[in-house]
Amino acid sequence: MVHSSRRDRVIAECGAKPGSVEDYPFGDGVAVFKVAGKMFALVPLGPSPGSVSLKCDPDLAIDLRRQYAAITAGYHLNKRHWNTVTLDGSVPDDELLDLIDHSYELVVARLPRAERDKLNT
Repeated sequence: MVHSSRRDRVIAECGAKPGSVEDYPFGDGVAVFKVAGKMFALVPLGPSPGSVSLKCDPDLAIDLRRQYAAITAGYHLNKRHWNTVTLDGSVPDDELLDLIDHSYELVVARLPRAERDKLNT
């Protein structure tokens, strides 16, 4: 994937999650994806290659940062629970899609049962 299509695919994947809402609380330059009002992804819309910030299990976050130079502690986010992934192609696409799923699932798991049930219907 080329850089801009990689960001487009990230945006499409985030938007396709059940209950996902795309919002712009920080202005037109950052797409924020939420489920039940809780953020699971931030995608700056600036120049290529772009990036995505995703929620992550703290132990996994550390391992990923060691494994990939393109994965760093979350930019302007809780560095223990968020990673920022530069979309330069060095993180394999399947790994990137798994990280999007992981972020979404972490947020959904913390929702009240009634909210989770709404997503599954």
